[in-house]
Amino acid sequence: MADHITAQVRDVLAAPVAAAGVELEDVTVHRAGRRRVVRVSVDTDAGITLDQVAEVTRVVSAALDADEVMGDAPYTLEVGSPGVSRPLTVPRHWRRNIGRRVRVVPADGTAPFDARIESVADDGTVVLAVGAERREVRQDDVERAVVQVDLKGGEA
Repeated sequence: MADHITAQVRDVLAAPVAAAGVELEDVTVHRAGRRRVVRVSVDTDAGITLDQVAEVTRVVSAALDADEVMGDAPYTLEVGSPGVSRPLTVPRHWRRNIGRRVRVVPADGTAPFDARIESVADDGTVVLAVGAERREVRQDDVERAVVQVDLKGGEA
């Protein structure tokens, strides 16, 4: 049931969020007692500002109130950015993190490794710096990649 409502909410929000100039990254809807919690993640290539989050919150709230998708049930709306720890799953996630350190788990079962993203091509090829070595990987060959918090800013 929740997956069905989540899909419906995503459909309702896609156009208004795009019109607000941001990308809809994720939508989740789950029950919390008698209420529902609607979590909406948005982002842009330049990152998201608090002013943009506030504007998108207004747009999303208006879209949900104008549609019947939530019914009469009360809900709590949370709008924010996906955060640094989200997996890199599509090319724009990789592009937005050029220069950052990532933990890469290859799909072929070889050992995970840390690297720094150097560039991302339109064909899905990512150039990674692994120490002094440069490695090209296709996004399809990565099972999971997550940005690592890098307080020192050193090599991967």
